[in-house]
Amino acid sequence: METKLEKKYGLVTAIAMVVGIVIGSGVFFKAEKVLNETGGNLTLGIVAWVIGGIIMIACAYTFAVMATRYEYVNGVVDYAEATLGPKYGYFVGWFMALIYYPTLTGVLAWVSARYTCVLLGFSITGGECMVIACFFLIGSYALNALSPILAGKFQVSTTIIKLIPLLLMAVFGTIIGLRSGMTVYNFTTVVNEVNTSNALFTAVVATAFAYEGWIIATSINAELKNAKKNLPLALVAGTFIIMLVYILYYVGLAGAVKNEVMMAGGEDGAKLAFQTIFSTVGGSLIFIFVIISCLGTLNGLMLGCTRGLYSVAARGFGPKPKIFSQVDSETNMPTNSSIFGLLLCGIWLLFFYGANLTENWFGFFSFDSSELPIVTIYAMYIPIFGMMMIKEKDLRFFNRIVMPLIAIAGCIFMIIAACFSHGMAVVAYLIVFAVIMAIGAVYSNKKTNRI
Repeated sequence: METKLEKKYGLVTAIAMVVGIVIGSGVFFKAEKVLNETGGNLTLGIVAWVIGGIIMIACAYTFAVMATRYEYVNGVVDYAEATLGPKYGYFVGWFMALIYYPTLTGVLAWVSARYTCVLLGFSITGGECMVIACFFLIGSYALNALSPILAGKFQVSTTIIKLIPLLLMAVFGTIIGLRSGMTVYNFTTVVNEVNTSNALFTAVVATAFAYEGWIIATSINAELKNAKKNLPLALVAGTFIIMLVYILYYVGLAGAVKNEVMMAGGEDGAKLAFQTIFSTVGGSLIFIFVIISCLGTLNGLMLGCTRGLYSVAARGFGPKPKIFSQVDSETNMPTNSSIFGLLLCGIWLLFFYGANLTENWFGFFSFDSSELPIVTIYAMYIPIFGMMMIKEKDLRFFNRIVMPLIAIAGCIFMIIAACFSHGMAVVAYLIVFAVIMAIGAVYSNKKTNRI
């Protein structure tokens, strides 16, 4: 008799996972990029955060409606299968397992190491940073694979911890900035004049990485108590919290230091802002919370990554479905899927390093794996939303038509913005994507009985 995943997570854990998976590295990592891309125009930067947030909320709401109807192993794959059939669900699951989960997880391991190195004074592209990144990657895997309950508790704890530096900067940065005039100065002073439309496109793509990851929380719907009620609540509540916190933090930064100083600070920008508001010692201590925040995000991404190939194998698709659908009787984790997921994370981490952090290793095929997978994930959402509008005739007009249309418009905007921002690198990524999907097609007909 085969072991199946148990219902072990509640609503609080689910909300913590949505917030915890998304909030963390991205807001620290990409806030400086948004500031640079908009030339220090804070208003334009906030517009970018709002647009990115609205797209996220619209997509999350639409998936939340689907969550009240479909439940099996892995949320987004469920929705793809229910609306467009098993084959489309398989290809979405294959993409999530081979590209989406491991690319983001690998990048997050480096980002966690990046801020650790900023605190310790090491190079963010040197050997020390990559060793720390590998240590964080393996540690996160071990936590999820050996004790999923502990991993869930760690997710709740780090969600609380990671909100501390964000809220402290949002509150004290804004108050001090208003008193000193720094906030007004930064909102009324543009460092570099930029083309508004070009800057907005690039900035929204940057926010996409900061917002990305909420869909991974749907991977636990088979392990969520009362999933049809709790998953929609978690998605909607979580995404609203995320957008609000990001905007407040961004405004708080404007009260800490001048935009030109923040932009010139590079990877030290966030640390400099915290030290300016809370003193050198206090700022460094709070910056430790930033590192913990990144580790919490890494943990949440690894949670989805370990279940990636399982969600495909559990449907009888992919290579060796009987092997990758096995669940360990002691840990209640898909062990073989977890090991394969860790291997993919390591491969994509190596690619990210060679393509973005050192002398170009891959020539034309070097691209930013922290952002470009959104080109295909948002493209894959569009037919799911479209078929939902056609099939779910008993839904209210708002849920069936209005929100899916907003979500589709947001997806199209994100795809255009990513292509505009990255240029020919999109072509390089799409070639790699096509090769990986072609490999997946080889296994698309090897279907066995569902477990």
